[in-house]
Amino acid sequence: MNLTKPPRILLWIPLLVGSTAWAQPKPNILWITIEDTSPQFIGCYGNEDARTPVIDRLAGEGVRFTNAFSTGTVCSPSRSAIITGVKTYKTGTGNHRSNYPVPELIKGFPYYLKSEGYYTTNNSKTDYNVARAKDFIKEAWHESSGKAGWWNRQPGQPFFAVFNLVDSHQSRTMTESYAWYEQHVLEHLEEAERIGDDDFEMPPFYTDNPEMRRQMARVYNSIKLTDNKIGALLTRLKKDGLKDSTIIFFYADHGEGIPRGKTNGINLGYRVPFVVWFPEMYKDLSPWGTGVVTDELVDFTDLAPTMIRLADGEPAAHLEGRSLLGANRSEKADYLFLSSDRSDNGIDKVRTVTDGKFVYSRNFMPFMPEARYIRYMEIGEIKQQMRKDLAENKLNDLQQSLFAERSAEFLYDIENDPWETKNLVANPDFKPVLEQMRSQLKMEILRARDVLLLPEYEIGLISETTTPYEFRLNDQNYPVEEIYKASSLSGMRGKKVAKQQFELLQSDNKIVRYWAMIGLRSQHSEDLKAFEPEIVEAMTDSYPPVAITASAIAFQLFQNELAENRLKQFCLSNNMDLALMSLNFLLYVDNKQPFVEVVKAVREKKASIYNVKAACADFLGSLGLISNNTDFRQ
Repeated sequence: MNLTKPPRILLWIPLLVGSTAWAQPKPNILWITIEDTSPQFIGCYGNEDARTPVIDRLAGEGVRFTNAFSTGTVCSPSRSAIITGVKTYKTGTGNHRSNYPVPELIKGFPYYLKSEGYYTTNNSKTDYNVARAKDFIKEAWHESSGKAGWWNRQPGQPFFAVFNLVDSHQSRTMTESYAWYEQHVLEHLEEAERIGDDDFEMPPFYTDNPEMRRQMARVYNSIKLTDNKIGALLTRLKKDGLKDSTIIFFYADHGEGIPRGKTNGINLGYRVPFVVWFPEMYKDLSPWGTGVVTDELVDFTDLAPTMIRLADGEPAAHLEGRSLLGANRSEKADYLFLSSDRSDNGIDKVRTVTDGKFVYSRNFMPFMPEARYIRYMEIGEIKQQMRKDLAENKLNDLQQSLFAERSAEFLYDIENDPWETKNLVANPDFKPVLEQMRSQLKMEILRARDVLLLPEYEIGLISETTTPYEFRLNDQNYPVEEIYKASSLSGMRGKKVAKQQFELLQSDNKIVRYWAMIGLRSQHSEDLKAFEPEIVEAMTDSYPPVAITASAIAFQLFQNELAENRLKQFCLSNNMDLALMSLNFLLYVDNKQPFVEVVKAVREKKASIYNVKAACADFLGSLGLISNNTDFRQ
């Protein structure tokens, strides 16, 4: 059903003076998106050390959301959900820069705004994580470039303009060298604008020492530069006489680009600053009023239907997000469902549910720590300092936990513990919350038929003949309940669970066997040693992801020579998903020496893609065989 239109809203029509001009019946829409930023580092969200006057003023005059969440924890899955309006665990686009197809029916949502007369521009990041990206982009935008903006529309034509500011990106706050940061951030700030190393409180999961403070100051200064650029953009909007007819959305694409934030399936990875500003002529579209704060739950799949409704369109049936504005807006959500999968070479799988007060995350591969090996982060000086402090025993228990195996489940009271320092899973006082959120998450995984329960190797094979989105809908092809039952054991530890997982290795379903073996990789060694024959036998399983995982376990526990040879063979595979899976396991074995030469060979192999080369570099870097710096990015 279309929005009920107030009297001032008319269909856009060409003016009689010519076909190149439009009446102005609909609001202009400006999106200001910034990179890799959590609300904890913004002034209007309570950080008195931050210097974000432009954002703070926009929030003070508009609507500030305290419970807005990205649907992913790294850029391309996040942007995939934004542009398609569909959760990545339905489209199969949750693995960072994976290039898998989506059905023809799924458009970049600005396509629908174009059909309602809007001039759509993107300046300029896309990173939508879909196949045939050029065609997808062309269909969505009139212009997508570093020069795009509202200024090229026809006179009076309503516009939807996106500006992506990169100055708070992880490259600025962490991964580039300090000298690069000085040139590209500090030198663009006046002396009085700069935040010094001692001008803020350190998050408790980092050591409070001069070296770490020097790195954390980068976050504050990068956000300050971003705030300045937002101010310049808003000045241009006002100078062009458009601010009084433009609704402004401001938000970050996911959480802060520092270790434990970006790429991690906890609140720090998901929660974002989010503000909507309404001019006087469109204040009636805000159900909250203006100059207010709301704790209403919002995630990025709400953006597409909201924009389409603002343009007087009707959201397509596949858009399940909420419409947030106007008279016929959707009912409030009680829970949000979020996901975190592979980032670059860092394979992972986390599913999350939040009600805004608590965040519950289910880690399906907890044998890898929060501070897992991801090359793009390992070259950062802050990550190197953390590893140095770990080696020198300078970290407290919380800080050390970033480098330890994760719990299968996290439950955090983010209202009272914003830095997520206390996992409440074992606390009996929170058992009702835990059980409720477990139940909600299970229902969503089954309802959505989460296609990313499949290993990426399988997603790649499926994508040769169909789309993951469509594949998941056929229960014969994808018996999701059977697969989920096996995956739900993964990460749970103990002899009883291990016995169940060994029994599942007899399944005819290769994906069930895969999850049984992935679950066994997270078991403690004392619960597996009695099953050596079964593990060795699984090394010859017909499904490569099972054989690789079994080999990784057999090598780690038993130093099995056949396992060593199998892992070397899979590392050299021409299938990049199998090669990456093998290398990822090698990053977490104790004895890396037997694999040094083969990893060097894979890194030099011309056919190896970035993710595979990055995993090789992390492997070699962990042994001190190459330097962890920007000269060795791969």
